[in-house]
Amino acid sequence: MTPSLPYVRFQSPARHPRGHHPGVFALANTLAREGRLSVDEHLLWRASNDWYDANHPNPSDTDPSVYDPDVNPGAVAWFRSTAGHLIARVDGCLALLAAHGVPCVRVETSDPGRIVYEDRFRVVAVPAGPPPGRARV
Repeated sequence: MTPSLPYVRFQSPARHPRGHHPGVFALANTLAREGRLSVDEHLLWRASNDWYDANHPNPSDTDPSVYDPDVNPGAVAWFRSTAGHLIARVDGCLALLAAHGVPCVRVETSDPGRIVYEDRFRVVAVPAGPPPGRARV
């Protein structure tokens, strides 16, 4: 088994037209926004988002420019690999995506790029060049 690298991200293997790979929460939020979730799936999605909102700081609350494409183009969030309690909760979103045929891969790296926000659970970084890390499907 390969040891975990310090940063973990769950994202689409396909690039968004703006150049980044949408993350697991953006992918799940898109399903909800498009009305593609059943009532039970919507409840699961809402409960997951509510749990993360209650148990994890929102970088935009600390720095509203963290995801601003003019200030931090392509900025994306990475879990610290030590945030196991947050990473474990991603499974529900991954199951939701899989049920709708939306691919999502786990990517690990030691260098997510220029870090523009950090807390004890995650970082937000602007990638330098090609997407960092290795993907595990």
